[in-house]
Amino acid sequence: MVRKLNPTEHRARRNRTRLKKLAGEGRLRLSVFRSSKHISAQLIDDEKGVTVAAASTLDEAFKKSGKKSSDKEGAATIGKLIAERALAAGKKSVVFDRGRFVFHGRVKALADAAREGGLEF
Repeated sequence: MVRKLNPTEHRARRNRTRLKKLAGEGRLRLSVFRSSKHISAQLIDDEKGVTVAAASTLDEAFKKSGKKSSDKEGAATIGKLIAERALAAGKKSVVFDRGRFVFHGRVKALADAAREGGLEF
C-alpha cells in the first residue's frame, strides 16, 4: 500500500520536482535545510547526482566568524560562503530549492546573501 505524504513532505516533493525540471538545463540546484539551531546549503548536480559545494553553520569557516548560527546574520554568512564556493567551482547560475521551508526569515537572508555573493537565480 502506498503511504500518504504529510503536507510538509508533499510541499517539498512538489517544489523539488518542479526545480529538477528547471535544473535539467545544466544548472545546479541550491538546496537549503534549516533546523532550529543551524542552517546548511548544498549545490547539487542532479544529472550526475553529486554535491558540488556545501556550507553549514557547523563548518570551521563559520565557527571562526563568531556569529550565532540560529539567526539571519548567520544565515547570511552561509549564503556568502556558498556563493564563494560555487564561484570557485566555476558555477554561477543555479536554481534555489527552499524545500519545505517558507521563503521568509533565515531562508530569505541566505538567498539574498548568495545573490550578493555573485550567484544568479
